[in-house]
Amino acid sequence: MLFANSMSLLWLTYYGISLLVVVAIYFGLTFLPRLPRLVVTWGMAGAMWAPAMFRLPLIEEGEFYTGWAPAAMVAAVGFLEHDVNALRASLLCLVAGIAIGTVIGVALWWWRRPISAPPAKRAKEVEEDPQPTRRREPIIN
Repeated sequence: MLFANSMSLLWLTYYGISLLVVVAIYFGLTFLPRLPRLVVTWGMAGAMWAPAMFRLPLIEEGEFYTGWAPAAMVAAVGFLEHDVNALRASLLCLVAGIAIGTVIGVALWWWRRPISAPPAKRAKEVEEDPQPTRRREPIIN
């Protein structure tokens, strides 16, 4: 259910806003060629969308709250709290997300790249029709 105080609403909002950020990154990098633009954009998307598990101590002794959060946030909190275990696990998730995003960016570039004629076909055309001669217009004296 998507009502107030709902974790699913929180995640849906996070992914909606992060989708806007990904589109802004893509359009902000228009000065780059298509391959680096897709790699950087999807790498950042992987970094934003990679989840990691966290565990926070509660007030009661021995009680913990566990859940999922974006890996970048878990890594930041782990760094600020000097929690090496949380930092290690979240950074591994973060690196995996970046790697998966980068692979998706390269795959999108590969799938939608401009395809010219295959090299064998071009070589065949060159052999059949070497240099076309220029047409000479008739001249009346």
